[in-house]
Amino acid sequence: MDIRLIGTQEDYNEALAEIARLWDAEGDSRDEGKLELLAMLVHNYERSLEPLPPLDPVEAIKFRMGQQGLSRKELLPVFGTTARVSEVLSGKRSLTLDMIRKLHALFDIPLESLIAPPARRAPAKRAKKPGRWRRREKPRHSATA
Repeated sequence: MDIRLIGTQEDYNEALAEIARLWDAEGDSRDEGKLELLAMLVHNYERSLEPLPPLDPVEAIKFRMGQQGLSRKELLPVFGTTARVSEVLSGKRSLTLDMIRKLHALFDIPLESLIAPPARRAPAKRAKKPGRWRRREKPRHSATA
């Protein structure tokens, strides 16, 4: 098989068949290089068909926390207080530019993930504000005689 960009389903199927053949072959450097190149071409083709949706910044932070085994306490150098950590991770507070820089520098979270617009969340329920105070009329009592 000639190695070329994958542009059609037929090219894709050929590449997969060649990968399967090379997978079982004896590992010489020429075949390993060809296998790696075909795998990258297949990966790129699959990505072009179904690109990944942008990641929510909060989800990116939680993902990195899971990867590195971080606790909320370890985010204090970025956010300053435990209340702010909680607000950001619950989606109640947006990231500031300073927070984005620190998250990228300290935890190597890609900037693209941190600056993406956050996923739509249901708005928090707010307590009703009291209206203007009105003078209440005196309650009417029924006259009992």
